[in-house]
Amino acid sequence: MKSENNISDMLNKPLFQATVSDLVEVFKLCGCTGEHEVVSSGAPSVKKNYVYGLSGLSKLFGCSVSTAQRIKSSGILDSAIVQHGRLIVVDADLALELVKAYHRQ
Repeated sequence: MKSENNISDMLNKPLFQATVSDLVEVFKLCGCTGEHEVVSSGAPSVKKNYVYGLSGLSKLFGCSVSTAQRIKSSGILDSAIVQHGRLIVVDADLALELVKAYHRQ
């Protein structure tokens, strides 16, 4: 009987007046254990590496900015480059793979 009175007292108490022990009691009553289940989407998350602009491309390849411009203009890296106006974003990993594949030919 005492626990029923305690529950009704907790339910009628404003949240800002609740103590930590009140919250623990409520969590115990609802069946929350405090353990979290990790949900995976199945595919491992891979962090992409991006470089920005011709200066980023030149640092990636270790060349001058004008050489980076020539590499970009050659079309070798078209699938690794996204350009909107003056903004250039290059997928660094894909760019390195494309250049490596190009030199194998």
